[in-house]
Amino acid sequence: MTTDATAKPEAPSYRYWVLGLLFIAYTFNFIDRQIMGILNVPIQTELGATDEQMGLLGGLSFALLYTGLGIPIAFLADRWDRSWIMTIALALWSGFTAICGFAQNYLQLFLARMGVGVGEAGGVAPAYSLISDYFPPKERARALAVYSFGIPIGSAAGIALGGIVASLVDWRVAFIVVGLAGVLFAPIFRVFVKEPKRGRYDVKAEAPAAPAPKRAGFF
Repeated sequence: MTTDATAKPEAPSYRYWVLGLLFIAYTFNFIDRQIMGILNVPIQTELGATDEQMGLLGGLSFALLYTGLGIPIAFLADRWDRSWIMTIALALWSGFTAICGFAQNYLQLFLARMGVGVGEAGGVAPAYSLISDYFPPKERARALAVYSFGIPIGSAAGIALGGIVASLVDWRVAFIVVGLAGVLFAPIFRVFVKEPKRGRYDVKAEAPAAPAPKRAGFF
C-alpha cells in the first residue's frame, strides 16, 4: 500500500515514546516466553510430568501455533490497525500466561502454553511495521536495534523474576504475576500507540519515460 510520503511526522518525543512502549511489549513477550525454563523443576515435581513431557511443554506447545500464525497475522497487519493487533496479542499471551498458574494438570498447562504462542505470534510483525512508519529510513536501524534489545532484557527478567517469585511463594504465583502485569499494560499500550499513516516515508518511484517513437522510412 502506497500513501502520501509527505505526511507530517509526529514529534520526535512522541516517536520515541511509542518506541519505548513497543520495547516494553517485546520485553513482556520474552518474559512470558522464558519464565517456563526457570520454573521447570517445581512444575515437574507438582504435576508429576516426565522429562519428555517437560520438553514438549517448553518447546512444541509454544512453537506449534507461534510459527504457523506469524505469516497470516503479518498479512493482517498489512491491512488492519496494527496498534489494535498488538494490543489484542499482548492481552492474549499475557492472559494465557496468567492462566498457566491455574493449571491443575499437564494437559491444561500444555493448552495454556499453546495460547501463549497464539498471542505472541501477533507481537512482532506489526511492531516492525509500526516502527517503519514512525521512523524515517535514516533512523530506522537505530529504532529497530532499541526494539530488539527487548529480547535479552525480557529473557533475563523472565528468569530472574520467575525465580524470585517462585522462591518466595510458588511457581503458580510467578505465572499469575507476570501475566497480569502484561494484561494491565495492554490498555495503556492501546491508548498511547496510535496507528500512523502507512508508507509515509516510502519513496514513490517515477515511471521511466516512454521511448521516443521511431521515424518511418530508411533514415
